Amino acid sequence: MDHRDFLASLTAEQRRELTRKSDLRGLMHLALHFGLIGMTAALIIARVPFWPVLMLVQGLLLVFLFTLLHEASHETPFRSRWLNTVAAHISGYLILLPPRWFRYFHFAHHRHTQIPGKDPELAEPKPEDWTQYLRHVSGIPVWISHISTLVRNAAGRCDEDFVPVGKRQAMRNEARIMCAVYLVALLGSIALNTPVLIFVWLIPLLLGQPFLRLYLLAEHGRCAYVANMLENSRTTFTNALVRALAWNMPYHAEHHAYPTVPFYKLPDLHKLTAQHLLVTENGYGRFHARYAPAINGGAEAAERNRGRVCFPPR
Repeated sequence: MDHRDFLASLTAEQRRELTRKSDLRGLMHLALHFGLIGMTAALIIARVPFWPVLMLVQGLLLVFLFTLLHEASHETPFRSRWLNTVAAHISGYLILLPPRWFRYFHFAHHRHTQIPGKDPELAEPKPEDWTQYLRHVSGIPVWISHISTLVRNAAGRCDEDFVPVGKRQAMRNEARIMCAVYLVALLGSIALNTPVLIFVWLIPLLLGQPFLRLYLLAEHGRCAYVANMLENSRTTFTNALVRALAWNMPYHAEHHAYPTVPFYKLPDLHKLTAQHLLVTENGYGRFHARYAPAINGGAEAAERNRGRVCFPPR
């Protein structure tokens, strides 16, 4: 059964229940995530004992706002459209990723998941040797990508195929507004002679990004180059803390199979899809323990793996 067969097997009542949105459920999770960010920031500013360690905690909380941006791009965390828009913009600004541009990027990824030449996530190939792996995990390439996207868009050179021609001026305006916000933040910090933004935002982002890279690599890394969402995406079984931090996106095959399901309904969707999932892993540590030895084969091994699942479920 592929994802289309699965969706066709759902009753109208199941579809209604799975796609029902709630502002309250979304706001409760949002309050928890941003509440922890605010609390950790306050502890760093107060220089409590071992406060530098808290910068890593802050970094994890900040970089995983990517999963909120991702969800808000689908307009699923909240029933109210304006809440989804606000959440997308706040999270996008905090992680230096233009939210409206990302929505076009991400929708192209959903339309062409794991299809070489069409899926924009495959524009940068997955690491196939140790140098590529370590560079990928460092987070350096993604920061270069974020900043270059922001600068290119601000300069009016947004020419990716997945961005409609009629929306490219809006991408330019979005990037220029973001640059203006960052400039105001910088000038404000200089005027107040405070390094607060460095310690509660910039350094934490750098510290947290490697963990987001490790997490994201499991979503499609070593999955088949096929159209079946139950085969080209991986569900990773993990603990409740990671699921909460990532807004339930470890249920990734489920999300790709039915992307209009809100994050708080994904556990329910998983119960229905569990027997049909073709690629799963028991934890992110196990995924990377299996991925790392596999990169010794380099690009030739990756080519041989095209069209099939490299890591079958155990």
